[in-house]
Formats: sequence, C-alpha cells, structure tokens
Amino acid sequence: MKHILIVDDSKTVRNLVAFIMKREGFRVTMAEDGLDGLEKLYSAGELDLIISDINMPRMDGFTFIKNIREQDNFRDIPIIVLSTEGQEEDIQQGLGLGANLYMVKPAQPEKLVRNAKMLLG
Repeated sequence: MKHILIVDDSKTVRNLVAFIMKREGFRVTMAEDGLDGLEKLYSAGELDLIISDINMPRMDGFTFIKNIREQDNFRDIPIIVLSTEGQEEDIQQGLGLGANLYMVKPAQPEKLVRNAKMLLG
C-alpha cells in the first residue's frame, strides 16, 4: 500500500484530500504545515508521495520542498503542490524547487488521483 503525506494548514482540505486518497487505497499521514511535515517525513519510515500546500504558517510549502530536495534520502519522493496560488511565478518557483506537479485548488478529485498514480508509476 502506497503511503502519502498530505501537508496543508486547512484541516478541511487535509481531510478532503485524505478521504479521496484513502478511498483509492492509499495510506495517509497528515501534517498542518511544513515544519510538521518534516517531522512526519522523518518519523513515517517509507513515504511514496507528498501533496503540499504553499501558504502555511511556521514553514511554507516552498521552504518545505527545498528542505526535502536538499536531503539525499528524500530527494526522489514525488511532490504535488496543491495550492490556491496559481500565478505563473508561484508555479515556476514550486517546480524550480523540485515539485513534480503543481495543481491549483480546487482540484478535481479524479485529476488529483490520476496525477498521484502517474507519479507513483
């Protein structure tokens, strides 16, 4: 069973994405910001995919992605950004820091699942 980390400061979004992914058979861990996300990443053992927001307190998604990509053992985990920030500069920054995909909220559940499965092979 593939394990996904969902990082978003909105409890509603976290729960919605978790519900969608669990329904597809994924195991889910949730974090409320980048700092919490890093803690969960270190303690989760095996993680197959990360879905992260950008605008969050304590540590934003860009800093979170940068931190992950700087560490050898997490460098290859696929990352999907799921954010309300849809400006071209935000998208380019997210992808430039190492996100594999950038999706703008509200994302269609089928598209999110399809993209997750595509990144997981």
